[in-house]
Amino acid sequence: MSDGQRDKQFWELADSFIQLANSHLNEVKPSKVSASALFAASRFNAFVITASAASKEQLIAEKESAIAYFLEQYETMLRENLDEHLARYDTPAS
Repeated sequence: MSDGQRDKQFWELADSFIQLANSHLNEVKPSKVSASALFAASRFNAFVITASAASKEQLIAEKESAIAYFLEQYETMLRENLDEHLARYDTPAS
């Protein structure tokens, strides 16, 4: 999803999730915050996929394509974000 396809509300929502994750960093290791955020995203996306299906049969039929879609979106977003960090990467954090 390119920046042109993301609206102001998208960015505000994303920033609010990032702020929430950051608020836990004083008490929890970043790896645990990350794992929890990833689990929460997968849990919510499973809900979205299930809620959009008209029946259990439809959910079963569309399950693999939905998983493929979300995996592709995650990979694209992760690559974009890593590329952004690499573009600004000067020295290792100390």
